[in-house]
Amino acid sequence: MSEDVIEIYSSDEERDNREDDEYLDRRALLQPVVGRVVDALGGREGDAYVMGDEAYGCLKDLKKLWRKDETDDERTVARLFWEVRVLPNDLVPILLQTAGKGLVEDKRAIACVDLMTAMTWPIDLAEELKEIDEVLDKGTDYTNLLRSHLHYKAALLTPGVMQALFGIILPPLAKTVQERVERDGQVINVVLHLIRNMAFIRDLPANSHLSSDQAEFSTLQSKLIRALSETNMLDLLLTIASNADDDPLFNSWNTLSLEILYLLFRGVKPTVLAANQTKQPAENLQKLLALENQGRRELARKATSRHSRFGTTITVKLNPEKRASQAGDTNAADSQPSASSSRSFVLHRQQAIHAESGTILDMNKRHKNRKVNKLDDLAVQDNLSMEAKVTLQGFAAEFLVSCFNPFLSGLLKDIRSERPKITEKDNLRLLYVTKWFLEFFLTMRSNEQRSKDGQDKFNFGLVAEVTERSWIIWVLKRMRGAVEEKPKAWNELQAGIECLTQLLLLIEKMSSSEIADTVLSDAAEVLQEQLVYNGEVLDIAMESLKAYKPGTQSLAYLDSSVHLAYALMRMLERWGKAKGDGTYVRKKTTKKRRKKVISEEDGIPDVEEMVEEDDEIVNETIFTFDVFESKFAQAEITHTLLIYLAAYRDFSSSENMRRVVSLLHRQAVKAKAEGLFFKVSTLDLFKTILADQKSFPREQPYKDLINLINFILRQFFKALEKDSFLAVETFFPKNRGHWKQYSSWEPEKKRKDGTTVEDTRFPPDVEVKKGYSWSDQLGIVIATLVEAKQEQLVEWTKEILQLVINIRTRIIEETDKPEDGDASDLDDDDPNILRSKEPSAKALAKIPDYVIPYTSDEQASAATKNPNLKLLFRLCKCYILDQDADELEWYIPSAIAVVEMQRTLNVINQFLAEPFNLDGKNASELLSKKRRRRRRRSPSPDSDDAALSGDEHRRKKRKEKKKKEKETYKSAQFIEDSDEEYGGMDAFLEQEKLRREKAEQAATAGAVNPNMKKSGTKKRRRKGDKDDNAVYKKRKSSAAPSSSAGDVLDLSDADSDKSDDSGVEVVSVSRVGSEAPDEDDLRPEPLASSRPRPKPRPKRRASTLPPSSPDKISDKGSQAASPLQVDQEIGSSTASASNIRTRRLIISDDEDD
Repeated sequence: MSEDVIEIYSSDEERDNREDDEYLDRRALLQPVVGRVVDALGGREGDAYVMGDEAYGCLKDLKKLWRKDETDDERTVARLFWEVRVLPNDLVPILLQTAGKGLVEDKRAIACVDLMTAMTWPIDLAEELKEIDEVLDKGTDYTNLLRSHLHYKAALLTPGVMQALFGIILPPLAKTVQERVERDGQVINVVLHLIRNMAFIRDLPANSHLSSDQAEFSTLQSKLIRALSETNMLDLLLTIASNADDDPLFNSWNTLSLEILYLLFRGVKPTVLAANQTKQPAENLQKLLALENQGRRELARKATSRHSRFGTTITVKLNPEKRASQAGDTNAADSQPSASSSRSFVLHRQQAIHAESGTILDMNKRHKNRKVNKLDDLAVQDNLSMEAKVTLQGFAAEFLVSCFNPFLSGLLKDIRSERPKITEKDNLRLLYVTKWFLEFFLTMRSNEQRSKDGQDKFNFGLVAEVTERSWIIWVLKRMRGAVEEKPKAWNELQAGIECLTQLLLLIEKMSSSEIADTVLSDAAEVLQEQLVYNGEVLDIAMESLKAYKPGTQSLAYLDSSVHLAYALMRMLERWGKAKGDGTYVRKKTTKKRRKKVISEEDGIPDVEEMVEEDDEIVNETIFTFDVFESKFAQAEITHTLLIYLAAYRDFSSSENMRRVVSLLHRQAVKAKAEGLFFKVSTLDLFKTILADQKSFPREQPYKDLINLINFILRQFFKALEKDSFLAVETFFPKNRGHWKQYSSWEPEKKRKDGTTVEDTRFPPDVEVKKGYSWSDQLGIVIATLVEAKQEQLVEWTKEILQLVINIRTRIIEETDKPEDGDASDLDDDDPNILRSKEPSAKALAKIPDYVIPYTSDEQASAATKNPNLKLLFRLCKCYILDQDADELEWYIPSAIAVVEMQRTLNVINQFLAEPFNLDGKNASELLSKKRRRRRRRSPSPDSDDAALSGDEHRRKKRKEKKKKEKETYKSAQFIEDSDEEYGGMDAFLEQEKLRREKAEQAATAGAVNPNMKKSGTKKRRRKGDKDDNAVYKKRKSSAAPSSSAGDVLDLSDADSDKSDDSGVEVVSVSRVGSEAPDEDDLRPEPLASSRPRPKPRPKRRASTLPPSSPDKISDKGSQAASPLQVDQEIGSSTASASNIRTRRLIISDDEDD
């Protein structure tokens, strides 16, 4: 009947309370069961522990109860086990009673070890908190569980427990391969996991104010290391590591051994462990005394006088040179004093006597909460005793000698084979352990060389595995994967950076002059060439510094990135001096390729899709250290280095200061990028450092820091004298090359000779396929940008054109103000005549080149890397300032007329309103990629000048031929009625001469006018017409000079400004006859004979376009595009004839030069 009962709750709160009661019933249900099973295990009778009759069955029941926590986020059974203290009170005594007395194969002992391993299994607190239910588990607390692990670790370190565990391992290991069964491997696996669990449990931080029981929990790791050494467990780890390649049983535990090594060595630095441990206490005491003395000196320097117990009131006057508000001002009492006037502040702090008033005022301000910088996510410093350090030192040295190479190669083989036992965290542990042992090896080798005892125990053959190509490729692959992950795996990236740093230091040691072995020197040289040629290490060094953000990565990550950049710069500088320039570097680029995929359904292809695939293209570029060093001067890198420098008080040694000062020196001095430091925050940091310089240690890195700061400050004030606006610029970032104008940086000089290499820095440029006019090309590229949803780039282009038009129009208007005499001659009723006035030479001289500014990173990136926008700029007559710059700068030359820019703007507006007709195609299909520009490269030694001169001659001829073809094509594009039937120019002129002679002879003989129409029709003569006759003949315009003196075709744009803004031109046609024509051919509306003759045109200055520009604008071309054109003079033979000007409209599609 109970199954048919339906419970109804009045509210959600009552239902939640009901669920909580059911959840709490789990504890009430399991508590008596756990208590009865634990009581049945056994108990103490006096000083001895007596096991129960069913002890083995009870152990199995406890394991079954433990499995119930797999579905319980509250971990109820684990809390019950801790409350009854089953591990220290029952499991440890049972283990000592069985395995401790030689019964190593007893099932009860193995069951105890299995249960101990489960109870000490590491708790991933981050994952546990993610899985907690917000309602049911709102009271969950893991503090007791974490504390219970400390008590479990202390109980397992009881004398005799570790020896009993080792005794359980020995029988399975003593069996031969044929005698071993699966259970033997499981037993060893459980014991090794128990050791891993004990090493994972962290000690409490040392605190002298705690009780003796609590202080014991801060030394458990040291006790564990001594116990492992005394029971030969460390020797067992060495055996497993050295035989992982030979024995399949040992190979199954190599990842477990790797984790144990990581947990043992993560708590101590290699440099500390490699030092002489007997002298460490005295050295640590000396460091503490020095730190105390430094604190005292700093306190004494800032200490107050003996009257410090008295109160203090100080008045600080702001702008004492300014005159205060006059007393007669009635509003002075009501209004607040301005910042520029004299103002007083009252400070009630005694520190204001010595400190700056601004600092005292800042103490009362509310400070924003900042992210706390994490120290280190990989390594946690343990408070190990001297005996534990000596034990670890011997173990590490023995591991290097006997196990390092085979252990590393076996693990790498398993990782590349993707064995199921390999986890993601194993990659991180392998990187860290490798880095740790490399640093330990280099430190021990340096100590060995300083001792000069003649031993060569730590030779380079011990770590030969890390110099293999497969190992370096794997490290770079893991680092690349860590960056590409989302979220990024900063810990693994940090481990990879540290591993690469130690590899560079190892190569530096191998190539040093101290090594007499030529084999090692050659191997180091090959490694250096491979690393430089790969190019990925160079990119990682920069990207790791640029990617740092406080609060996101740890301070150890920042220190590792600075160390990598420092070591790489040193290695490249030495290698560059030895090898010289001209080495190639491989650079990978990803190219997206579209592939058609046809999905078929029932055998009929009905859908066609475009799938993008990435093709990796490898290019080679020349590497020079100077260029790489100049690329190191970036605002993001400088910002990271200054963050690192700001923590100078926390530097553990002067080596940290040496690294950051060296990198800053390369930017400010060698790369001549001192403008990167001209910021308010940076200057404030320098001010703080200079104020604390008296407390600095008397070591060379700190002296170099002061000298570098003084140099930067001198450069700053010199630049401030030249440009006072720099005081405002200090409040803004110096990115995108803005620092260059305030620095002594100079662009790289181009070589006049040498071969060329393909420029692969940016995506290849595009161009419109042949057969389209200039306006059509403009419409196609606008349609392409609109299809790509980049309309904002078209609007940006319009804003640029409109701004330049306004600027140049204002300059012309201000310069060419009409004089009184000129104004009287002009007809005020005709605005076209006013607009058609040509700018004077003085106005043209005042028009500068306009450099297009970038107001955001998106605009800078688009102008540099977007091929469609670059094509639009080129069609708008914009040119690149420096083709070899990392960020392209565009400008509009001063030679571009305002009318041309206005015409371009009108065409853009037209195509935005009415898009170009693509005939159903995509706009991108009408574009094609251009050949990449070739950059100059230093010639090879065996090249001769004759070959170069021959190449130059062929290149010049090819360029001239291409220019001629371009002119012919553009001319023929807009000529409909061609003059090709006349043949050559000479023959044409000869025919015209004969015609004129015949016409003169006929006129002299009184014959009929040869220019009369054959039909003999006449037009009515209008009133007011003079005897001057004109012939009006409709004729197509031609850009080629094919007209003769008797039939002149004027293509000037003398009246083009009378047309509207839609690209309509007025073309003047002048026909000159040999004698006065008949009145039948008079125009309906002849020009007024009283029209004033325009002034002669001033000679236009030469164009300022660069010689490398694709379209050069000559003086002739600029005049043809000008709105003002003077009528041409006809020869003296036609002086008596009148020139009748006719007009017709031509819709121009191309205004190219």
